[in-house]
Amino acid sequence: MSGADPDRVAGDRGGSAGAEGEAAGTPGPAAPVVPHDVVRVDAQALDKLVNLSGEINIYQSRMEQQLLEFGYGLGELSQTIERLRGQLRKLELETEAQILFQYEKEGDGRAEEFDPLELDRYSTIQQLSRALSESVTDLSSIKDLLENQSRNSETLLEQQSRVSVALQEQLMQTRMVRFGSIARRLQRIVRQTATELSKDVALSIFGANNELDRSVLNRMVSPLEHILRNAISHGIEDPELRERNGKPRQGQVRLGVSREGAEVVIRITDDGAGIDRDAVRRKAHLLGLVDDDRELSDDNVLQLILESGFSTAKQLTHVSGRGVGMDVVHSEVKRLGGVLSVESETGRGTAFYVRLPYTLAVNEALLVEAGDELYALPLTNLEGVVRIDAASLSALKASADPVYAYGANNYRLMSLTELVGLRPPATGPGTTGMYRILLVRAGDRRMAIQVDGLMGTREVVSKPLGSILEKLKGISGATILGDGRVVLILDVTGLYWLGTNLVATGDESGSSGQDTEVCQKKIMVVDDSITIRKVTSRLLGRNGYAVMTARDGVDALQQLQDEAPDLILLDIEMPRMDGYELASHIRNNPRLKAIPMIMITSRTGEKHKQRALDIGVDRYLGKPYQEPELLSAVRDMLVQKGGGGLVRPARTV
Repeated sequence: MSGADPDRVAGDRGGSAGAEGEAAGTPGPAAPVVPHDVVRVDAQALDKLVNLSGEINIYQSRMEQQLLEFGYGLGELSQTIERLRGQLRKLELETEAQILFQYEKEGDGRAEEFDPLELDRYSTIQQLSRALSESVTDLSSIKDLLENQSRNSETLLEQQSRVSVALQEQLMQTRMVRFGSIARRLQRIVRQTATELSKDVALSIFGANNELDRSVLNRMVSPLEHILRNAISHGIEDPELRERNGKPRQGQVRLGVSREGAEVVIRITDDGAGIDRDAVRRKAHLLGLVDDDRELSDDNVLQLILESGFSTAKQLTHVSGRGVGMDVVHSEVKRLGGVLSVESETGRGTAFYVRLPYTLAVNEALLVEAGDELYALPLTNLEGVVRIDAASLSALKASADPVYAYGANNYRLMSLTELVGLRPPATGPGTTGMYRILLVRAGDRRMAIQVDGLMGTREVVSKPLGSILEKLKGISGATILGDGRVVLILDVTGLYWLGTNLVATGDESGSSGQDTEVCQKKIMVVDDSITIRKVTSRLLGRNGYAVMTARDGVDALQQLQDEAPDLILLDIEMPRMDGYELASHIRNNPRLKAIPMIMITSRTGEKHKQRALDIGVDRYLGKPYQEPELLSAVRDMLVQKGGGGLVRPARTV
């Protein structure tokens, strides 16, 4: 057997022996080698420590979330104090003006030594206004104290985060093992399998010094053995056949390990006959995986061998298939959060590419919105984020092959809401606005995934889904956010094959139209009172609406640049920009002018109402409003503007 990799080591002590050899070869006086103390730790105990460090990150994220909410509350308190200060200044000016007016009115027949400007004469209302001013100053001092404490907490939390990351990295280093530690086992598998099949095969291993997480490597041993057996059984030809085809008698199987960013890539290639695509097609039709009249591309045919129960072995033996296909390998790679892809060239050989996360403890992910759901997309799959206008997006979707070109690459256009079984996004000819597109990659496959919103990046700890949900396509695991919500982690490869509709699942309930539910509508609440915003948001949320809030007109306009809601509820009296000005901006904007508006205010006079109606406000309600009255007005506005007729298939699991 030839082709041994020079990076591969003979045993687990290769690293320490090399270090001692380097120390011994150092010039100068020989120094006694002090052996390092070694502690043997049970592997399960080490796994528990790593899992606990991941739990620490979850709780730290929750603390950061609470600190952000606390900072938001401080911002609201600061605005309230400034507003109260302004009202007190107006009150003091009005009080002084009344005192001067009273003095001028009654001072003709009185001879006083001092006028009101030379000597303060305090009335009861002045004393109350001064007391209120002192209270505002006290509130401001308390606010400053809370802000200092918040900054100190942020500093401590940041320091704790650095220590936590360092602790986690050190724990992860203790779990890292060289890939070469399983090289002898893989060589033995190849040697035994080749002997049993009377074939001459050599295994070459490259990059054996690359390190992997011990749990990842242990769980990948069986899948790698299965791939190697299949390469010898299905790929490498008999020596006589290889000679007739002009190949060396000895077949070559190469296994390479490399590190690419936060991923470890394992490549297994052979120089055999390649995958018989016609045999795969016949087997797929026989098993009913595809329709008889459906033509499959070569790429799709190769993907079929990863389906459950698929095997082209003509005779079941303990080597060739054993009745189990590559689906067991694909399932295990998916459980590890990895990606398995296949390439093959007839007569030249086959290549399997396995992409695995460097560690299973903590990974970076981008939180994305699809409908009213939140999902996590691993950053290792993300290549970029772009924005596209509705007209261009509609034109792309209307084409026979929707492909988004960016740079030198083409990305197949898909919608995340459709892939996960939610409502299709509204991007018809009448829609306006900008849409976010994620450029993602899974192996050599690229997709442009349309999402409804981005919620930033997070460090996520992947949790298994369990036996019931782990077979769901497009989902690799779940994580817990800082606010306690459970979010599913997307499997990009699974989404790709869902989008290309490779395998007929037989579930057509989504297109029958018999079980539908109304689309969730998004409503913007614009009010300077945090109490009103919270109460209204909770009321709308309980009744199935998605809510976005703004503290004044300027804040609302900034949000409307990115997203247009289905309805706007707004107040009149707000700082920076009042409700009348905001309504005027909306009605004069071609992209926003069709959005219905309901004005909710304490100004119930006919003059205020008429001005709002002249601007273009659709409905005028007074405060305090009755909940049934507001909900009825919201429903009426959505129906009048065509929002009540949208339906979507009900989600099924």
